[in-house]
Amino acid sequence: MRVTKSNVTRICAICERTLLMGEHTLRFSPDGQEFVDVCPLCSEVALDHGWVREGHAVSPALQQHPRRRRQRTLWQALLGARDEEAEPVVSEPILRRLSDDELTLVEAADLFNQSDFRRTVAGVAKSLGEPRVSIVPLPGVNAETVLTFAWDITWYQYRVTPDAAQPVRIADRGHDLSEVEATYARWNARCDETGRLVPELATV
Repeated sequence: MRVTKSNVTRICAICERTLLMGEHTLRFSPDGQEFVDVCPLCSEVALDHGWVREGHAVSPALQQHPRRRRQRTLWQALLGARDEEAEPVVSEPILRRLSDDELTLVEAADLFNQSDFRRTVAGVAKSLGEPRVSIVPLPGVNAETVLTFAWDITWYQYRVTPDAAQPVRIADRGHDLSEVEATYARWNARCDETGRLVPELATV
């Protein structure tokens, strides 16, 4: 009998860790329709936010209104966001004076600041100092924005999609500043010691 290695890569739907071949996983449904893989360490988070484990009955309410279940709380769980509200990037009066392009930068920064990735950036900044930062909206209908945090010896890149179930996700990383494409090397934001991202706006 010929044994072939599976080419299917499985990823935990909550922590996004690549699961090892043969690793025990659990199956959960976030919306009552489709099932996703969840590692044992994240199973409590899935249950805590209403995800239904495979083999258990799905409530009619979840089937009829899959996006109605405390979307913000689930979003915070997926991102590892803090329980408290993150401080807004700009105040309400300033928001009214911003252009659509500037509002896109502010929204991306606000979403990042509510994610656990902020802690990652803050941890690196403690060792390597303040990073160069850029916020670059991508063309297209998906309203995606690319955030780049770069030091001389490492860099991290995230994608922000406001309407997605997981608005912020890591997209790429590297160890040499020269690897960052010129498109994303327009340093137009700053990051403080807590990892809080703030775009540089002329009106602020």
